[in-house]
Amino acid sequence: MLLASHLSALGWSPIEIGAVVTGTLLGSAALTLGVGLLGGRLPRRTVLLAASVVMLATGLGFFGLTAFWPILIVAVVGTLNPSSGDVSVFLPIEQAVLSEAVPAADRTLAFARYNLSGNLAGALGALASGIPTAVAVRLHANPTTAPRWGFLIYALVAVVIAHLYRGLSPAIEIGGERRTKALARSRAIVVRLSLLFCLDALGGGFVVQSLLALWLLRRFDLSLATTGVVFFAAGILAAFSQVLSPFIAARLGLVKTMVYTHLPANALLVLAAFMPTATLAIVMLLLRMSMSSMDVPARQSYVMSVVPPEERAAAASVTNVPRSLAAATTPLLAGAMLAHSSFGWPLICGGLAKILYDVLLLIQFGARRLEGETAVHGGADIGG
Repeated sequence: MLLASHLSALGWSPIEIGAVVTGTLLGSAALTLGVGLLGGRLPRRTVLLAASVVMLATGLGFFGLTAFWPILIVAVVGTLNPSSGDVSVFLPIEQAVLSEAVPAADRTLAFARYNLSGNLAGALGALASGIPTAVAVRLHANPTTAPRWGFLIYALVAVVIAHLYRGLSPAIEIGGERRTKALARSRAIVVRLSLLFCLDALGGGFVVQSLLALWLLRRFDLSLATTGVVFFAAGILAAFSQVLSPFIAARLGLVKTMVYTHLPANALLVLAAFMPTATLAIVMLLLRMSMSSMDVPARQSYVMSVVPPEERAAAASVTNVPRSLAAATTPLLAGAMLAHSSFGWPLICGGLAKILYDVLLLIQFGARRLEGETAVHGGADIGG
């Protein structure tokens, strides 16, 4: 939430902001891929603690720097993710550990709870994004420079995260006999899924949260505080909608759950671009967020179900890194669109690309039922 506001306060153009957003996505991709492919050969807790140190340095860099090129370098090598999505350096290890910590029958429900806690925290962050500006106004300070203090809080959160990772049980580590070459057995299906996820993320790159905030600012002149409340509400809707995912999957299957909830959400994204008032646009975006994240637990569970345990960290990174790389190709284009027009062209382009992904996913995997999918569904039913 603070990224676009902070960089705008520095006098940067939408194209420069789009370049930094692209850099953060590229950096997240490289770190996530490295952790997934190489992290399986290293102690998991050590990898998570090292990622926390990089997060600390990223927050301090965005807080202390103001010039374009130094900030761009920090964006590329750091951990900042400008979207509310799930791609991060912590993701491969966390998903692999979580999938091994519960029975297969409870995996989708476990991922739903995992995403619920993350989305609630993200929604709280969006709501709190207006606090630095409000405090600056109260203290009669310059409110345009206040958002940078949010990055100092980001750095402090890294310290808390490192403390939590230190307390993890030694049981999270993989035994030496299970350390194998990355994706030795599941390469074919992981590559197919990655290509499809790449298309979805390409569309998502047009509407990462930072650029959606910029569009609302330029199109309707919404304040940062108001936009923060909107994204807080969106985060709450997205968070609690994921709890429904395992119960829908119990009846439709994992792939159909992904498609049948994602497709109408993307249609609403396209409609939001045509709304003449801020109120109608926000209604469309909130309706979209009430469905757009239901596919996430099903997608995570599906990926973890089609690969062996020792390849799950690599699969998590390889199926998410193409998403991040594809998403990194479009924010610069979206920024250029917004520089020339405040109309919602990024929303239209993003929504249509994601609709195409939904159709292709259903065609390629809709009829395929996992060997253990019935067990997963049964777990969801018992949980209900």
